[in-house]
Amino acid sequence: MALNKLTNIEIHNAKPKGDGKARKLSDGGGLYLEVAQTGSKGWRFRYRFEGKEKLISFGSFEFVTMIEARKHRDDARKLLHEGVDPSEKRKKDKQDNNKSIDNTFEVVGDSWFESEKHNWGENHQEKVRGMLRRNLYRWIGQRPIRDLAGEPAKLLEILKNIEKQGKVETARRAKQVAGQVFRHGMILGHCDADPTQALQGRFKASKTKHRAAIIDPKEAGRLMLAIEGYQGTAEVSSALKLAPLVFVRPGELRHAEWSEIDWDKEQWVIPAEKMKMREGHIVPLSRQAMDVLRSVRIFTGDRRYVLPSARTIERPMSDNAVLTALRTMGYPKEKMSGHGFRALARTLLDEKLGYRVEWIEMQLAHNVREAHGRAYNRTAFLDGRREMMQGWADYLDELKEQARLS
Repeated sequence: MALNKLTNIEIHNAKPKGDGKARKLSDGGGLYLEVAQTGSKGWRFRYRFEGKEKLISFGSFEFVTMIEARKHRDDARKLLHEGVDPSEKRKKDKQDNNKSIDNTFEVVGDSWFESEKHNWGENHQEKVRGMLRRNLYRWIGQRPIRDLAGEPAKLLEILKNIEKQGKVETARRAKQVAGQVFRHGMILGHCDADPTQALQGRFKASKTKHRAAIIDPKEAGRLMLAIEGYQGTAEVSSALKLAPLVFVRPGELRHAEWSEIDWDKEQWVIPAEKMKMREGHIVPLSRQAMDVLRSVRIFTGDRRYVLPSARTIERPMSDNAVLTALRTMGYPKEKMSGHGFRALARTLLDEKLGYRVEWIEMQLAHNVREAHGRAYNRTAFLDGRREMMQGWADYLDELKEQARLS
């Protein structure tokens, strides 16, 4: 069978037949150039597969050269020799390509997030979602995850840029999140590797970060006095007053809902999905805490959140609201943080008031175990903790009055 029969001169000079039919110039091996009545020229490949005649277009001569068309023909003939239908192979390749485009890093990342979010509290969900959007999606979100899986250098470049901004811990966490997305993609068959595994040891060791906290009684009294005099919105003022009285994690306080407040039993019941340890938690409410809740209820009682956002009632207060208020009151980040109220309570309840460590740890929602190694349930020591929370609120009032008189 003669191949490559055409020349470029013949192709350029080829004219329509003029009888209403397309003109076909054979190049051999099933490949020919079709010249339409309009003068347009296109490459076609005719072949037989399983007894049926089939036709594939290789594109217009304007964009596909003679050499390229012959390469397409030879590839198709090789497939036929291997028992593969070139037309079906082309369809499959197109489907795979579309599938690769659809399965971008962002698509797979969102799939992973949805599959895992039930294991996290709302505060952690927000952090992970922010990590994906701010540090990963904006750079590689639209890239097919299958391609990225083979480009650890690209991921390293992005993470190093984060690290260069002094955000060493953020870069480390972004790498962890990216790794989980890639492994999720591997399970779903969207990629074949986790490139983060090749980046081990490529980042600075993060330093242990100790959250700033006031633990001296006199300083604590001055802080309580400053909180009492804070001139801000009812929501932020209430958040500042509640933080030392309930000493839950900042995210747990911000996400408090009115439906979780048991007014009769004077306690706040936090559902498991909001807690870091995924265990429901009970916070006995002192008289002082109840007073704060009654006061803020006038402003937000018709809303979902006890402390809603200043921008929209559909979301809780910003995690920066309390921090900004502390700065306004003259407490820099090196002096006091939102988590600092937990350290304050943990230290003074033990060292100054002498309450049982088990009560304190349970109230901090830490994992406390019995002598046999079993974890206590959320109602453990509840009566003792109720007594402790009232004693703690009274003690804070005493420290505040001492500061007022000093």
